[in-house]
Amino acid sequence: MKIFISGIAGFLGSHLADAFIKDGHHVVGCDSLIGGELSNVPIDAEFYQYDCCFRNSMLKITKGCDLVYHTAATAYEGLSVFSPHLITQNIVTGSVSLFSAAIENKVKRIVYCSSMARYGTNKIPFKEEYIPSPQDPYGIAKVAAENILKNLCEVHNIEYVIAVPHNIIGPRQKYDDPYRNVASIMINLMLQNRQPYIYGDGTQKRCFSYIDDDLYCLKEMATNKKVKNQIINIGPDEEFISINNLAEKIANQLTFNLNPNYVKGRPQEVIEATCSANKARRLLNYKTKTKLDEALRQMIEFIREKGVKKFRYHLDLEILNEKTPKTWKDKLF
Repeated sequence: MKIFISGIAGFLGSHLADAFIKDGHHVVGCDSLIGGELSNVPIDAEFYQYDCCFRNSMLKITKGCDLVYHTAATAYEGLSVFSPHLITQNIVTGSVSLFSAAIENKVKRIVYCSSMARYGTNKIPFKEEYIPSPQDPYGIAKVAAENILKNLCEVHNIEYVIAVPHNIIGPRQKYDDPYRNVASIMINLMLQNRQPYIYGDGTQKRCFSYIDDDLYCLKEMATNKKVKNQIINIGPDEEFISINNLAEKIANQLTFNLNPNYVKGRPQEVIEATCSANKARRLLNYKTKTKLDEALRQMIEFIREKGVKKFRYHLDLEILNEKTPKTWKDKLF
């Protein structure tokens, strides 16, 4: 098959491209390189440095593709409260541009990577049948893109799948970005013998998903008839831990003397967020194969091999006031 992957230079997109190329498929992809790295793009992929917001470019490079995977996103949930234009333009305009082009080119199926930010303050564990209740512009934008995708696909008779991965971690995740990827940020800091920063009291709880476990589900979504026009959470629901405990796990592996810097909590942050994986187990035979400790070990090994980096404050803060985290305003990382 000819498979198109947006965000192919990113963490998830590049791993997905590798997996499909290994299986013998022709992979085409694009990336604006806002959050991706050119070195992540597989050498055998057909690559275009395009932004998804430009429909004519998307129309050209999705021509002849059987499937479209939309993994590209400015996945900055916390930042979206302070840079809403940047985040929502990418999530909504970029998504609709790609959907429109893919449908015009008559692809068989579109797989859209949404976010568990869609669930917001729903009761945990989050289930697919819940009515979305996003708490920030990022989550609101993700739900808007989902709704447009469903509407367009139903009108034009195109299959879709909405995947809801959550807190994916692993090698290749960007670790010099101060706005996202809590585990990577902590590892990068501790390897520099610097204390991590924790927002609020650190009792926020999350589940973290190792990249390989998510790839299995995403690949199945290419042709599996049982998941046609479905929303499916992908990732584990077994290890639900606090940010404090996450920091402790990383510190233990690094034999680091942990004494975190606690800073004011971020507005609209959901305290407890975890998804049920039961639907993925039922439809995709999902199994968590990699425990969190092993996932963190792999990340530590990757960052050590690549070398620690200074944090790059590469995105503008659109709204600066007393609620803007000082880690960003004062560039504390």
